[in-house]
Amino acid sequence: MQNIIFKEESYQIVGLCLEVHKNLRMGFGEIIYKDALELELNSYGIPYLREHKFQIKYKDTTLKHYYTADFVIFRSIILEAKSSPLIIPEFINQTIHYLNASGFKLGIIANFGGRSFTSKRIVM
Repeated sequence: MQNIIFKEESYQIVGLCLEVHKNLRMGFGEIIYKDALELELNSYGIPYLREHKFQIKYKDTTLKHYYTADFVIFRSIILEAKSSPLIIPEFINQTIHYLNASGFKLGIIANFGGRSFTSKRIVM
C-alpha cells in the first residue's frame, strides 16, 4: 500500500472546503470562497498564509516576477481555490508551477464552481 503524504492534513483541508461549499453553494467568485475558507481555517486554528508569494530563482539571481499561491496551509501544502465548472489542465499546471517554486510536495485544487465540490491532489 502506498503511503499518502499529508493524509490527515488533506482530509481536514478538504473537509473545510466541503463546509464552505455546503454553505455558499456554487455561483460566487473565487475571492468569496477564499474569504470563507480563511474564516474556517481561523476557526480551527489551522496555520496558513494567504496570497503567499514565492520568489523564483534563476541560477544565483532572484527574478523580479513571482508566483502567488492562494493559501499555504500547515507550512507545507498549497491550496488553490477555483470557481469553475471543471478542474482544467491549466489549474493543474499552475499548481505544479507553485509546487516547483516552493519546493513543497503537495498541492490541492479546490473547485467550488460546480453543483458538487471537487478537488484534486497534485503530488510532486
